[in-house]
Amino acid sequence: MAGSNFVDYVKIFARSGHGGAGSAHFRREKFVAFGGPDGGDGGKGGSIILQGDRQYWTLIHLKYQRHQFAEDGECGSGARASGKNAKDIIIPVPLGTVAKRLVENEETGETELVPVGEVTEHGEQLVLLHGGRGGLGNWHFKSATNQTPRYAQPGEEGDEGAFILELKVLADVGLVGFPNAGKSTLLSVVSAAKPKIANYAFTTLEPNLGIVEVRDGKSFVMADIPGIIEGAHEGKGLGTRFLRHIERNSVLLFMVPADSDNIKKDYEILLGELTQYNPELLDKQRLLAVTKCDMLDEELIEEMKGDLPEGIPSVFISSVVGLNIQRLKDMLWSALQE
Repeated sequence: MAGSNFVDYVKIFARSGHGGAGSAHFRREKFVAFGGPDGGDGGKGGSIILQGDRQYWTLIHLKYQRHQFAEDGECGSGARASGKNAKDIIIPVPLGTVAKRLVENEETGETELVPVGEVTEHGEQLVLLHGGRGGLGNWHFKSATNQTPRYAQPGEEGDEGAFILELKVLADVGLVGFPNAGKSTLLSVVSAAKPKIANYAFTTLEPNLGIVEVRDGKSFVMADIPGIIEGAHEGKGLGTRFLRHIERNSVLLFMVPADSDNIKKDYEILLGELTQYNPELLDKQRLLAVTKCDMLDEELIEEMKGDLPEGIPSVFISSVVGLNIQRLKDMLWSALQE
């Protein structure tokens, strides 16, 4: 995986800024012997904020910026002058980024991951750490019984912590299949995406996204996810690293090549891997495409239909010669509308 530009998991350490202290100042003017309190408020410390940005497809920029420290707010001064607020640190992240905070369990002493939130819209913000509030200056504390308060609030302390950021690719349709099932070829045919294609396992080492135009200006986003192998949920092959991307897809298109020894069994193995990883994936709409059908005649296709799994819409396709590609796009569009 070395050298890949696709990074979908990163750990960062962040610290928000302290609030500036309020000022305990008294007015000093000519001819005014005892000026009243006029200490200004401290400025707010900088916060650490994630912001969705559709220009980003990966978390690679954070691989080299794992420490994110905001500045402190300025202290208040005389004449009720407030200190300047520190700038927030805005971290751009791709849509589909999930943030979790590493927190130590006080009872067990073990580190746990606590969900903070997720960013799914362009411009959407998620605050990881709030900056400390600035302290109030002494003029706030003047009263009938205390005309000269010498007290001003210190600024509130910032916060710090370690966070895991995970990217789950946002796509309408996810392609599910063993390595070399024809997923990348299909994506290259139905969209402008140009994934790497070759006749060996694990050509695809990172998710590829493509926009698929159906008809009448309608379109959806398709994700080619690296091939699953039996035992992937236990970490075999490329393991669960890419299974998380399937969690976000509305429709799953299972792909099994026509030269499979047992199409139904292959489909059931794939379904089993997804179930072991996350049983909720079974709630998604599913379709089956039997790929690489350019060498089959109508009679053989009819015969093979009896060997397909029951209860799942299926279609025989060939990306190379364009067999049933439009029909597949229409079926996927209909499934998305449901």
